[in-house]
Amino acid sequence: MLQEIGTTGQGDLIINVGPQHPSTHGVLHLVITLNGETVKKVEPHLGYIHRSIEKMCESLTYRQFIYSTSRMDYLSSHINNHGCALCVEKGLQLEIPERAKVIRVLMDELTRMASHCLWWGALAMDVGAITPFFHAFREREMLNDLMEETCGARLTMNYMVPGGVMFDLHPNFQKRVHEFIKLFKSKIDEYDELVTFNPIFIQRMKGIGFLSKEEAISYGCSGPTARASGVQCDIRKLYPYEVYDKVQFDEIIETDGDCYARYLVRMKELKQSLSIVEQLIDNIPEGDFQAKTKAVLKLPKGEFYTRVETARGEFGVYIVSEGGTTPYRIKFRSPGFSNLSALDHMTRGQKIGDLVAIMGTLDLVIPDIDR
Repeated sequence: MLQEIGTTGQGDLIINVGPQHPSTHGVLHLVITLNGETVKKVEPHLGYIHRSIEKMCESLTYRQFIYSTSRMDYLSSHINNHGCALCVEKGLQLEIPERAKVIRVLMDELTRMASHCLWWGALAMDVGAITPFFHAFREREMLNDLMEETCGARLTMNYMVPGGVMFDLHPNFQKRVHEFIKLFKSKIDEYDELVTFNPIFIQRMKGIGFLSKEEAISYGCSGPTARASGVQCDIRKLYPYEVYDKVQFDEIIETDGDCYARYLVRMKELKQSLSIVEQLIDNIPEGDFQAKTKAVLKLPKGEFYTRVETARGEFGVYIVSEGGTTPYRIKFRSPGFSNLSALDHMTRGQKIGDLVAIMGTLDLVIPDIDR
């Protein structure tokens, strides 16, 4: 929690927040220099949940390593797995069935919605509103249930495989997605009524944690954090994969660059994801859900890179192959690390209470940062 660890001799106070603290959403340790309630410096200390995932992946086969990434940004596990599968398929020059492509995108967007729901409830609770947390988890529970029915798990689904998906959709899948669409359309307005247009919430968010377009680019930010500062960086639009070039959706851009802009981007993305799901759910092609592949996969010698858009931004997968059954080197470009790097800049001159709001709008998942 908060613990004084010293002073600078100039009236400044140095305190710890974390590594175990409700507002850090994981084991993140911040060393904060304060002058009164004003933040002068924030220094993140990382590594409390570092598991050396990249090195572990180098001893796993091209089928096995994919599922290590479920444990990074565990709220985007489907999308992380998707990025890894795409990279392996790129190396194999493997074309996957249309049915598998549509199923993958459906799962990605349902995952994005579940992640944004959790973020919305947690952010509201961070700044003092308890009720939205229960509303958010009510809708998210429906998504978790339908994921469990098709994939066998609620959080780390391990459903994407090189060549498509592990198994076909559950017979109830379309019916349950339609039920969710109907419910969520009636609830999204409640979200706005409870939080988005709440004058107290707006006061906590407007003008707080400013990040300009140039600064967002300089820090390597991506996802909603960058798009709230006017950066066009949605991988689904810039480098379309699977069927993203065949569906209609908008890249949500805000230009204010503050906490409220980052909030609005994610709220509007919820509606865009819902629209993508609506377009695809009744247009799932017939056919195979997985391409035929060899039992043991070997990538040709070379370097391969793919990128996907997770709920937090750009997730990149870089594989160096020497022609064997395991990768020689794997590197993951996770969005949380770059987004966190901007925290010190965004919080300087703000109040200590604003730090919690700024962290909340960055939507940090710490295992994604530590890897």
